Amino acid sequence: MTTTTHETAAPAAELMLGDDAVAFAALHAGIHNAYAYPGTPSTEIFARVIRETKDGGEVVAHWCANEKSAYEGAIGASLAGRRALVTMKHVGLNVAMDPFVNSALLGLGGGLVVAVADDPGMHSSQNEQDSRCLAEFARVPCLEPATPQEAYDMTREAFALSERCQVPVVLRLVTRLCHERARVRVRPAEPPKPLHKAGPRQDWVLLPANARRLFDGLLAEQPELRAASERSPYNRRTGGAGRRGVLTTGIGRRYLGEVLPEMREPPPHLHIATYPLPEALVRAFAADLDEVLVLEDGYPFVERSLRGLLPEACRVLGRESGALPASGELNVVNVRAALGLPALPLHEAAGLQLPARPPRLCDGCVHRDSYAAMLQVMQDTGIGAVTGDIGCYTLGALPPYQAIDSCVCMGASIGMAKGASDAGLRPAIAVIGDSTFLHSGIPPLVDAIAHDTDMTVLILDNETTAMTGGQPTELPDSRLLPVVLGLGADPAHVHVFQAHPRKVPELAALIRKEVAHPGLSLIVVRRECVQTASARRKHEG
Repeated sequence: MTTTTHETAAPAAELMLGDDAVAFAALHAGIHNAYAYPGTPSTEIFARVIRETKDGGEVVAHWCANEKSAYEGAIGASLAGRRALVTMKHVGLNVAMDPFVNSALLGLGGGLVVAVADDPGMHSSQNEQDSRCLAEFARVPCLEPATPQEAYDMTREAFALSERCQVPVVLRLVTRLCHERARVRVRPAEPPKPLHKAGPRQDWVLLPANARRLFDGLLAEQPELRAASERSPYNRRTGGAGRRGVLTTGIGRRYLGEVLPEMREPPPHLHIATYPLPEALVRAFAADLDEVLVLEDGYPFVERSLRGLLPEACRVLGRESGALPASGELNVVNVRAALGLPALPLHEAAGLQLPARPPRLCDGCVHRDSYAAMLQVMQDTGIGAVTGDIGCYTLGALPPYQAIDSCVCMGASIGMAKGASDAGLRPAIAVIGDSTFLHSGIPPLVDAIAHDTDMTVLILDNETTAMTGGQPTELPDSRLLPVVLGLGADPAHVHVFQAHPRKVPELAALIRKEVAHPGLSLIVVRRECVQTASARRKHEG
């Protein structure tokens, strides 16, 4: 646990990441609680909160087992009248969807802001999903900054909006903004909200009778949420020439700004930063236009909305129409093409042949030992299925190992191995990390234990959440085995193996033995991550 006082302050104009700007804004907004599960590109938000709160004080900041438990912690803080920040990447919001959607019905006390970092272009993700869709699904406001300064200002506004309307507010970020550095001017910090229990109780107990009443209240609140969006100062309209307008959202405004100097005359421009979509503002903007080009990073979310909002005579162009690529990030190249500007000249280094450098496991990584042992077993037994999971060990899918057959989502390895075994594809091995196992691997393991499924689970325990920078695993390795045994796994087929390159044949023999067992077996392969071990030694020495 880490804490700080509300007096934490950054310099008046400090160079900071977009993620840092969100963290400082939350601290300056007087949060009392903060929760997160690491996930690029959101990790640095909470890492900054942790750094700024390490010296003690009032703010409680915890890494959590997964995004659902993090979000539920934030709801509990709101019940206590405190402001709370919860951060995650876009796929993490899927994990938190149950409490997220239901929290929109509650009579929130302290402001609750969920900062969600989307990853257009899938730099470190399995998909490109757009969190604006999920905010609309939950019927809650969403704010979308375009710059680190707006990330700071809009985070502070989000807490006030949450308390004013008693609903959670989504702050939608994207990779380029999260990892951009810019000077950000901060404002004086607010004191934390006093401790008080939010109520009445019937607004927090979602029995069907209460939930129906509260959902009606959420629907009744929608006109006010739309009105707040209509009057938001972050939505900006600028004049221009011609009957072709440009509507930008989030970071799209920045790309338009880069190419405007090359245009003969600036087009009419409307920037949208708040949702629900300010429909009256959009209609007024498009009233005299024949065409609207939508520049948005992510799904064609606004583009689709405009097609049901504007007259058919006004053409709407964007990702769905083909004016922009349907996937990937916005960039200067595709924005120029959509605006009819000539392509930029390309400069290629003639004759320069650079070797490919795909990602790989670190030298000395414990996972190397595990995959080397698995390859020996696979040569002998012809493994039917090796299901992988999210973490550094996903790199086992690449040469030289090519040892896993799948990687779908957090925790899927165990459930998929069970399904493959149930279908007759055997032997079946699930490979999962310690942090991912605690995140979402326990429920499918319960299923496998209940049915004594013919499969083997390898928990690769490197004592950290390594892929996102070495955040602590919620339970240390000494407590992982009691969790597994407490679920009811047969102790005769649960093993802890201390990995070492010289012990690869011994590990292969153990895997081979347990694969031959006609029921569930589990092996925890343990050794500290080489990166965190190096960092620890530096800190100690």
